[in-house]
Amino acid sequence: MGRAETRLVGLSDHERQQILEETLYEERRRLESKPADSPERIQLEKLSKALVRGIRGDQIQTAVEMVAEWTHEIHGRFSPRVYRMATQVAPKALTSLLTARPRRFRDFNLDIERRLNIHGSIPHVHDLIREGTVVLVPTHVSNLDSPLIGLSLYLSGLPPFVYGAGLNLFSNPILGWWLRRLGAYTVDRRKRAPLYKDALKDYSLQCLTHGYHSLFFPGGTRSRSGEIESHIKKGLLGTTITAWQENLRTQVRPRPIFIVPVTLTFQMVLEAATLIEDHLTEHGKQRYIIDDDEFSQPAQVASFTRRMLELDASITVHFGQPLDCLGFPVSADPAERHQEASRRLRFVCDRNGDVQLDPQRDRVYTDRLAKNIVAEYPKGTTVFSTHLAAWAAWSVLCDQLGYSDPYRVVRTAAGQRAIGRTALTRQIEKGRQVVLAGSAKGSWRHHLPQTSEEILEESLDRFSRYHKTRALNAHNSEIIIEDPRLCLYYRNRLLFLNDEV
Repeated sequence: MGRAETRLVGLSDHERQQILEETLYEERRRLESKPADSPERIQLEKLSKALVRGIRGDQIQTAVEMVAEWTHEIHGRFSPRVYRMATQVAPKALTSLLTARPRRFRDFNLDIERRLNIHGSIPHVHDLIREGTVVLVPTHVSNLDSPLIGLSLYLSGLPPFVYGAGLNLFSNPILGWWLRRLGAYTVDRRKRAPLYKDALKDYSLQCLTHGYHSLFFPGGTRSRSGEIESHIKKGLLGTTITAWQENLRTQVRPRPIFIVPVTLTFQMVLEAATLIEDHLTEHGKQRYIIDDDEFSQPAQVASFTRRMLELDASITVHFGQPLDCLGFPVSADPAERHQEASRRLRFVCDRNGDVQLDPQRDRVYTDRLAKNIVAEYPKGTTVFSTHLAAWAAWSVLCDQLGYSDPYRVVRTAAGQRAIGRTALTRQIEKGRQVVLAGSAKGSWRHHLPQTSEEILEESLDRFSRYHKTRALNAHNSEIIIEDPRLCLYYRNRLLFLNDEV
């Protein structure tokens, strides 16, 4: 709240009026279905009256009261005791977290270290944890991401991180209780008011300046299309350089802040059908928040999780090249890191070592950081058989149809979606060679069977077990693209291959 009040006091009357009017507009849109006597509507009416009166003090006080309510909602309730309890029963804690019927899994051999493949710069991250504050910035695939990353941190011997989770996930009282006490704070993506966005940034700043390792998804929401994020939001990301400069001004031994890109890859994605449908509906603009996808059905989550964890290396978590908050790579060598720390100061300090505030300059640094994070994501991507088979099937179908517009292809009649098995395996082999070559250069990773026929068979098996409809289905000597939307979703994970083939 102190940050919010300081910021509002420092604004000109015109700037403050503009921000509060935009907040009033956005909140009225969000709350139009709420009753007039609801606490939020009453608070909003107070803001409206303060704007009409035009009294500076009233406007600031009313705005700060709104921010206080939002901050109370945002704030997590991390509990070391609950975290210790969760890690003592890990990995079965993950199963308990994801299902309302954990007793069914009492005799299930989870063996999650075989199912969850964790790799990348983990020793490097351990060193950075000791030297400063670390921010993880993962790709966002599924609502399973947060608990899986949390489990990955535990299995890697890393400490817990605070992280933002969508408010809709807290509607489940069991899941919400666990999330809050395992480091989560709430993010209500329906709130688009400038004051709310600033409240989230202030919360992130408070965490970072107090040395809490943090995690946030810079893509904002789950990837609707199935693609790896190529553009990310810079609001929370920009708090890293602000927090670092605040540390330089206020701490005797200022803690540096490091950013670590994390790439998650799922062989199968629980919410794939709903996500791709939302993407195809006006690129997802008509429904920004999905409240009724597969994740809202506990029995389906439990069934999906059990079947996923029966597969070896079905989920991969890759910790990428650490970066500083200016966007530069951070060396794994301690001596080089010491030199980097000295050089880094020149970008924000004057000759006397005093921090020079320059928001425009910092935006340039944050842009570079965002660009380099996005460049790291493909390097940690694991190519699975489901991705490669879907990519190849989509390519063959487009060649047969004579067009490649995804909106036309997904509407293709069922009778036109049969492709020859030989043509498909030939295209899989072409893609496999590209994947192997790229993997050897470190451009991405793979977890593929040795032949194109084995890749096809494995993908057909996976597609037959995890969704209500199948992306691909075998019929005699042909392969039917049974659900072109699902095929498109899994194919989109390998869009980077199109530039290589």
